[in-house]
Amino acid sequence: MTKAAYPLKLPNSIKQAAQRLAKEDGVSLNQWISSAVSQKVGSIESAAEFFKRRAARAKGTGLMRFLVNAPDVVEEDWEREQQRNSRRKPS
Repeated sequence: MTKAAYPLKLPNSIKQAAQRLAKEDGVSLNQWISSAVSQKVGSIESAAEFFKRRAARAKGTGLMRFLVNAPDVVEEDWEREQQRNSRRKPS
């Protein structure tokens, strides 16, 4: 495996938390950050593959069943209703 150096600028609070967690795990900060990035990449790539597989199986009939039950509202009316609801205070 080849390695590439990447200067990483983090907010102090994030760096301090990462240092604390690395120490708790008994690894270097570099190892901890590398592992965290690897986990994030893996989860995003897994999710992307999942959605690609789901999309490949999708049929137009399933979408039509969903759309038949959707309210018949134009976007401007929907946005106006959302604004009205956000201004209402809970009772």
